[in-house]
Amino acid sequence: MAPPRQNWVPSVSQPPSFPAVPPPLREGRADICAALDLGTNNCRLLVARRRGDGFHVIDAFSRIVRLGEGLAASGRLSDAAMNRTIAALRICAAKVARSSAGRARYVATEACRRATNCGEFVERVRRDTGIRMEIISSDEEVRLVVAGCAPLLDLRMPYALVFDIGGGSTELAWLALGGGAPEAAALVGFVSLPHGVVTLADRYGGHDVSAATYAAMVAELRVALAPFEAKHAIATQAEAGRMQLLGSSGTVTTLAGVHLDLPRYDRNRVDGSVLGFDHILGASRRLATLTWDERAAHPCIGPERADLVLAGCAILEAICLAWPVGSLVVADRGVREGILQGFFGGVCG
Repeated sequence: MAPPRQNWVPSVSQPPSFPAVPPPLREGRADICAALDLGTNNCRLLVARRRGDGFHVIDAFSRIVRLGEGLAASGRLSDAAMNRTIAALRICAAKVARSSAGRARYVATEACRRATNCGEFVERVRRDTGIRMEIISSDEEVRLVVAGCAPLLDLRMPYALVFDIGGGSTELAWLALGGGAPEAAALVGFVSLPHGVVTLADRYGGHDVSAATYAAMVAELRVALAPFEAKHAIATQAEAGRMQLLGSSGTVTTLAGVHLDLPRYDRNRVDGSVLGFDHILGASRRLATLTWDERAAHPCIGPERADLVLAGCAILEAICLAWPVGSLVVADRGVREGILQGFFGGVCG
């Protein structure tokens, strides 16, 4: 049975501080809004139009820019990474302008939070593209991911763990779902771990990953997850069958595409699908036996992800080992959809 598609944003006892909704753009249409998510690895844009009590996506853009490449070692965004990113942002700015969007929000996450030269980068973006980037906190990133993914949650389950494996960090949110009443759902706790596919691949290597290297990545993540488990006793709910797991990330969607043996990535088949842990481990093990060239040739991976996918698999495997619920819901949605729900309310059509 498909989970109920109900719009909600979980409450918290001490909600984090959120900036005001950006002011309307000059001469824009009130029924069209844009949302941009600039992460450590990807630059993603959605433009949507209000439809009924929700919204319908009318344009999209996604490009791997690797803004955080080398950041772990240097603490700075490199000139090459900034140039790649600004080239992608120029395309996004043009799309927003052509759409006549009445409101837009452009957010950046972990790479910009960590970089010592983030201010210089933000100014270059403003000068070269007209985009005013907003560096959001990790707690707001979690809230946006949860809001964007909420329509895929089954509110009949007592609890849910939502996670997002990013390029520079991994966010986890532990939710109490209120017994099926959306207004009673609450964000119990969250954490942002400084472990993402880019940061792990930079340290461990991504081209040739041995079994020992892969095991070391899994072990590192299991240690990193342990304090969150100790605080919330999530495994107790997992063992009792009282929780669900939902993953929002390129890693999860890629593994879904690999498992489904898709000739090319198809969001309509991936978003909202369910992956069993046996399928996750099977797909991960198959990918681990491939060379970089073979991973790059896979239609759901490609050369831009070939050196990152095994780091993502290691993070995902650690999550599955920590909370063995047996399956997870795959979400090809997150921060951008959360932003658009803030503008429109409702769910994506």
